[in-house]
Amino acid sequence: MISATHLHAMLIHFPIALLLAGFFSESLGLLFKKDFFHKAGYFLLILGTIGAIVAYITGNLAGSGIEEGPLLIPVELHETAGGITLLLAMLTTVVYSVILYLKHAKSWLKWVGFLLFLTLSVAILRTGYLGGQLVFTHGAGVELQLPDFSN
Repeated sequence: MISATHLHAMLIHFPIALLLAGFFSESLGLLFKKDFFHKAGYFLLILGTIGAIVAYITGNLAGSGIEEGPLLIPVELHETAGGITLLLAMLTTVVYSVILYLKHAKSWLKWVGFLLFLTLSVAILRTGYLGGQLVFTHGAGVELQLPDFSN
C-alpha cells in the first residue's frame, strides 16, 4: 500500500523540476530578451507552485508521526525549509502575476521578481538537500527487507 512517505517521495520531484526549469527559462528570457521564455517561466512557476503545495501536504503527512527520536531534528529542519520554500513559491507567483497581467514593465520590478525567483531556487536546493539527508543519511522512509533464505 502507498503511504504518505511514498506519495511524498513520488510527487516531490515534479515541483523541483518545474520550478528550477522555470527559473532557467526566466534567466534565458532576461538574457536573450525573448517574451517566450518569460511566459514559459511563468507557467512553469504556476505548475511548480501547485505541485509544491501538494508536496508540502504529503510531506507533513509523512512526518506527522515523528515526535521524538533521532529523526525529529532533521525532519523539523526539512519541514521548516519546505514551508519557507512553499511561501517563496507562492510569493514569487503573485509577484510574477502582477508583473505580467497588470503590465508593470518597470525594469526594477522585473529584477525584484528575478531575485525572488533566484531566492526560491536556492530554497528549493536547500530543502531538497535536507530531504536527501533524511533518506540517505538517516534512512527515513527506508524499509529493509532481507531476502528469505528459508527455502
